[in-house]
Amino acid sequence: MSVEGESRLLTDIITELRAAGCVFAEDEAELLLAAADTRAELAELTRRRVDGLPLEVVLGWAEFLGNRVVVEPGVFVPRRRSEFLAEQAISLASPGAVVVELCCGSAAIAAAVARAVKRIEPHACDIDPNCVRCARRNLADLGGTVHRGDLYEPLPGELRGRVELLLANAPYVPTDEIASMPPEAREHEPPVALDGGADGLDVHRAVAAEAPEWLSPGGRLLLETSGRQAERSAAVCAEHGLATRVARCEETDATVIIATAPES
Repeated sequence: MSVEGESRLLTDIITELRAAGCVFAEDEAELLLAAADTRAELAELTRRRVDGLPLEVVLGWAEFLGNRVVVEPGVFVPRRRSEFLAEQAISLASPGAVVVELCCGSAAIAAAVARAVKRIEPHACDIDPNCVRCARRNLADLGGTVHRGDLYEPLPGELRGRVELLLANAPYVPTDEIASMPPEAREHEPPVALDGGADGLDVHRAVAAEAPEWLSPGGRLLLETSGRQAERSAAVCAEHGLATRVARCEETDATVIIATAPES
């Protein structure tokens, strides 16, 4: 294709994406153009995006901490703000540590830690079979094990009391607020990955309640939350004997509760 022809095609895609309400139409158009081998494939990718499918699902990947993570239809798309949770985990992880990601979705966070820290033993859990399949693809070359089930239920018993880092971007959107989320999230991501109950903290309570049984002495639970829920999320963890602090990243509007188990 000539430079002029490609430029005209790119302009047409941008126009379509803008009309569909895509805020970053120029960037998305370039990604779609790069992903397609033929005009027909490009037209199909563009149609799927215009129909509201998340860009990451259309492409089949999301960028997370500089690496591509496989994202399949029906799987929660990792957000940029969750990179802050991964960065906090990387800064705290020791070589050889047992690291568990609950409500893992694509397991982007566990994969990021496994890439950055030598010889860790990564585990990930999710209740959704689509997420489990996707997570296994992302952890396959990183020595990770993915378990299907609700929260701690599928974890092997030998991990009890040995987990140095317990990571969770568990759902924290209050039920009544899901209707106001962007359509690409509420229509194309599993409700179980979004709905945190009446106040958004139902899953946080369940995660915090059992965390002390699984954490090693001095082990940490890292829990993503929102700025306005941070105080309550921290209190939930403190109720179970965990020493808590709040970490914030203003650039990405990310908030993480870091809750530490007693040393003995």
